[in-house]
Amino acid sequence: MTQLPKAIILLFGFALAAGAQSLEDLNIQIHGYVTQAMVGTTANNWNTMETSSVSAAWTEAVVNVTSQPMPKLRVGAQGRYYQLGNYGNTVTLDWASGDYKVNERFGIRVGKVKTPMGLLNESQDIDPAFLWSLLPQAVYPIASRNSTLAHFGGVVYGTQRLGGRGGKLDYRAWGGELVLGSNDGYLQRYIDRGFTLPNGLSGQTYGAALRWNAPLQGLMVGASESHAEFSGAIQAPMPLGPGGSYIVVTGNANMPGRFFPYYFGRYEHGKTMVAAEYTRLNVAGTLTFPVAGVFPQRANAKAFYGMASYKLSGKLTAGAYYCYSLDHQQTQPAPGRFLRDYTVSGRYDFSSFIYAKAEQHITSGTLVGYSSLDNPNGLKTDTKMTIVKVGVSF
Repeated sequence: MTQLPKAIILLFGFALAAGAQSLEDLNIQIHGYVTQAMVGTTANNWNTMETSSVSAAWTEAVVNVTSQPMPKLRVGAQGRYYQLGNYGNTVTLDWASGDYKVNERFGIRVGKVKTPMGLLNESQDIDPAFLWSLLPQAVYPIASRNSTLAHFGGVVYGTQRLGGRGGKLDYRAWGGELVLGSNDGYLQRYIDRGFTLPNGLSGQTYGAALRWNAPLQGLMVGASESHAEFSGAIQAPMPLGPGGSYIVVTGNANMPGRFFPYYFGRYEHGKTMVAAEYTRLNVAGTLTFPVAGVFPQRANAKAFYGMASYKLSGKLTAGAYYCYSLDHQQTQPAPGRFLRDYTVSGRYDFSSFIYAKAEQHITSGTLVGYSSLDNPNGLKTDTKMTIVKVGVSF
């Protein structure tokens, strides 16, 4: 059984448990947004788009439907159409879950549920909520948003109050199956080398997260540990001789499970917000092909960012962030070993439903978001990227 039918069956189960009720009783709400972006770069085409000539190939439309058929039960689903260069151009299921909250201390969600790792993973699908056109790409790459947002399984959650001077502690624990689609940006490194992964990669995931809301109003610090392991079929062309003919050989990609830490904090006061996050990705896997043998795969990357924003007026917000990532496993100096991104951004809300964003990135390195296939003349170390985005929410 595929993942989509699994999620639909779970939702139907919750609906049947709620009993027969009128549509008014179900408290149905429908929300969503549509965005269109223009992206231009001074060097290096970005995320399969022809951005060196300015590209409009970044479109997104999201619709979610939620219902509360019982006081403690909420069900819902969200679909997304997106195109980001050669990524997407299809409709996908962001999440579809049933949420039963027993009390403040304990609740459970099942279905295709958002994975509560890091500071922003659960909210990266809500563009109208952010100042930024792009979240820090070393931690939240846009080309992997479909795969990293949610998993098939469950989440238990709750809040424990720590007394008047202790604040409160939010906890999350999750487990299930995580799927990287065949066109996920994480797999671009293999596509660049001539491999294809027809069914993507999938495997088990689990983890836990804690967030402490301090007695100082607006201050939150937290940490999460996320375990994931992946495997799947991988195909590679194998030459038959000097004539240029070849056959396609199918092998196996295996990425054993590792824990990935996230440490983060945020402070909000009045018109000001500051936040920071650190994570580390350490992967050791293999590509195994008949006859050709076993090829080790390693990545050992650290990434962090710091950001701040200020609401200049009721309609205008400005901000900036610095983001950095370095793959220690790559020992040779090269643009593909790191990413350094200085970003300034502004947002203007024309109304409660229509907004526009403008963002300038000054980057060094090509570790995230850049492909050699899209840059046949070679990747340059430094790039300036400008993004203008218009959105409508409802």
